[in-house]
Amino acid sequence: MALSQPTYGVVVSWDVMVPMRDGVRLATDVYRPAVDGEPAPGRFPAILGRTSYDKTSGPMWVQPVADFFCRRGYVVVLQDLRGRHRSEGTGQYFHTVNPNEGRDGYDTIEWIAAQPWSDGRVGMTGSSHGAIVQQVAALYRPPHLTTIWPDVGPTNIHAHEAREGGATCLHMFGAQFLHAHDAQEIRGDPEAQRILLGAMEHLGDVVNAFLGAPPKPGETPLRVVPNLERTFFDYYYRGTYDGFWTLDCCDQTAYFDRHADVPAVYSGGWFDPFSIATTDYYARMAAQNRAPQRLLMGPWSHGAMRGLGSTSVGDVDFGPEAKWGDAVYNRERLRWFDRWLKAVDTGVEADPPVRIFVMGGGSGRRTAEGKLDHGGRWRAEREWPLARTRLTTFYMHPDGALRPHPSALPGGEGTRTFRFDPQNPVPTLGGAVTGFYELVPLPEGFNPLYVTPRARMRALVLDGPTDQSPLNGRSDVLVFQTEPLGEPVEVTGPTAVRLWVSSSAADTDFTAKLIDLYPDGYAMLLVDSIRRMRFRNGYEREELMTAGELYEVEINLPPTSNLFMPGHRIRVDVSSSNFPRFDANPNTGEPLGRHTHTRVAENTLHLDAAHPSRVVLPIIPPL
Repeated sequence: MALSQPTYGVVVSWDVMVPMRDGVRLATDVYRPAVDGEPAPGRFPAILGRTSYDKTSGPMWVQPVADFFCRRGYVVVLQDLRGRHRSEGTGQYFHTVNPNEGRDGYDTIEWIAAQPWSDGRVGMTGSSHGAIVQQVAALYRPPHLTTIWPDVGPTNIHAHEAREGGATCLHMFGAQFLHAHDAQEIRGDPEAQRILLGAMEHLGDVVNAFLGAPPKPGETPLRVVPNLERTFFDYYYRGTYDGFWTLDCCDQTAYFDRHADVPAVYSGGWFDPFSIATTDYYARMAAQNRAPQRLLMGPWSHGAMRGLGSTSVGDVDFGPEAKWGDAVYNRERLRWFDRWLKAVDTGVEADPPVRIFVMGGGSGRRTAEGKLDHGGRWRAEREWPLARTRLTTFYMHPDGALRPHPSALPGGEGTRTFRFDPQNPVPTLGGAVTGFYELVPLPEGFNPLYVTPRARMRALVLDGPTDQSPLNGRSDVLVFQTEPLGEPVEVTGPTAVRLWVSSSAADTDFTAKLIDLYPDGYAMLLVDSIRRMRFRNGYEREELMTAGELYEVEINLPPTSNLFMPGHRIRVDVSSSNFPRFDANPNTGEPLGRHTHTRVAENTLHLDAAHPSRVVLPIIPPL
């Protein structure tokens, strides 16, 4: 059957103030199908997008969602979240930690269903924060929620967004500025706006200040928006998983048992910081729900699937199949929403439940744009994780080799020691980050208050895969790699790095990276992560180390899907820092974010027969 066609015009009711149960009203734009400039008669299904980034944003919401779907016979409802833009609730917005989120989502969905233009079916769509609001609303099971499509959303703010591995994810410090510069709290306050925009022009310097004395509440540029500064310090200070993190707006995974059983698509990218959230979310819902569930994972960073689309991310190109953009994204969303909101047989029920992009297989040459041609292709699967996965262990050896058998050295003889200086951390070279932007300075004479900040943003840290070889010469980066491969090896799924370590410090960090090493030395970053040692046994409590004592620790790398080609090597880098992706551990064991000094740590990786440091790869045998 043909998909819905653009046969309608559009009429808009701007800033309809929809009341929530506590009396706060949320500004809502309602886009209705129109005929001859008037609302079309009859009832229509609705698509709801709730956003913290301004519902009137053309590239984000109006063109790709409101205009596209409304012309095809949907009412599109776009709403500013509580405390944002034109909604009421000033001072009640806390980035992604909003206790009213689930109730606001419920009330909005049920308000839509009660309108005379509604046929009672409501779907939701949105990315990042626009995904979180879908996830939380689904926990409240509004009766008229019919389907969802959350894209690139974290489902556990502690684990995925703010405290990965127990360390502070400093891109969330940068993210506060994205939400602070247009905060309701500083409307009509040019001095506060000047402070924020000035800080955003020098955000690299602001972030680098974390290497000195830790910032304090009331002393950062975010102080002019106290609720957002408070949110960051909650992220910064609260390493232990406490009552704050158990709120359903923070951690949906703890409440998945009450999630609505509705058809859903979960989409994300291998270089998105929330890839593990997307894949785990799908796996849980596929196991517990009867309604169809779908997983879509591409070779994308946090925003690369949308907009104009591109074949490349970071400095790597994945070939023509990698390009989606709003054109392909909307075609896929239309197939989905036509089926579940209009009961049109679009064939989606016959689609494979899992579609993944397996990276690799390209020429290895540079494209005309100067990108590395890594290549890749889409593949259909029946489940996630893949049932045919063979978990395969490779052991780290003192000579830097990564071999399928452990070292035969007796205990105490196989070690690699390095000095980790928090004042000179390993610099971040690309990776899974989002919201890390600074503003391009304006020429003299331009008033920054009259230039849209988003038009001035540039990445402070490149998101996506980049070459890690510039770090090869650092003494605090331990490199382990296989011999050149004789045949292709596919790694698809999450990777576990299990290390035996000791340190001179009471607390320190260990990091790990999985890398596709090209024959010419290009070291393509696939995934990385970290573990703060005080949380080596979990996040419910802190346990400091005893100097010189051996500990086994696991670093869980997010999922990926990559074909290592013949002649390439599988490489794992181990270190103790990755700044500013993560804050640098001061190595003192003092309360998190409140240290008074730093110290150099002597960190040792143990590699003998009794203490086999290793990596467990999810290898997929050829079909």
